[in-house]
Amino acid sequence: MPVAGVQHAIKTNNKVMMMSATAKPTLVETLWPASQDSLVRNALIALAGTGLLWLSAKIQVPFWPVPMTLQSMVVLMLGATLGWRLGLATVTLYLLEGAAGLPVFAGSPEKGLGLLYMAGPTGGYLVGFLAGAAAVGLLAARGWDRSIPWMFAAMSIGHAVIFAFGWLWLAKFASPEEAWALGVAPFYAATLLKTALAALVVPTTWRAAIK
Repeated sequence: MPVAGVQHAIKTNNKVMMMSATAKPTLVETLWPASQDSLVRNALIALAGTGLLWLSAKIQVPFWPVPMTLQSMVVLMLGATLGWRLGLATVTLYLLEGAAGLPVFAGSPEKGLGLLYMAGPTGGYLVGFLAGAAAVGLLAARGWDRSIPWMFAAMSIGHAVIFAFGWLWLAKFASPEEAWALGVAPFYAATLLKTALAALVVPTTWRAAIK
């Protein structure tokens, strides 16, 4: 390997090591530190997370102008509390459960099951869950989950990512304007409420955990 290539590899490795060293521990790592049984621990956490996602998809809260579920909030809070790796793995497992035909999604089984449901108009939001959880997890690693203003900002970014994927996918079934009017605009107020709620809950839990 040329000298320049070796130098580049060393710099890249050092940068990764510095990022790992400066990454802050997640909330779940603080409450339940990893041990030799970390694989079992992570599996149990991921399964519990998919259960929360399942439940959050089924509970509809009366709200204006449309009823809301808590699913996007739970997705992003999993990213914040579990970190981007375990959060992403948890959301992936949830999507695999849905792809296998389990009625874990909002509106299922009435609106379909499995891959047929995932290929429908709301499929973009499901992909957005992955990106949103990862984004918030990465921000949490920089300490954004420790204070209310920063957690609010992280949740806002995460929700924006989810809506971006949802809108782009929905635009395949309707015009971009119709996709915005149907898939984004009605959820402004509910999203603001869920963002504020998470911004209060996560930092408050952090304060209790480190006392």
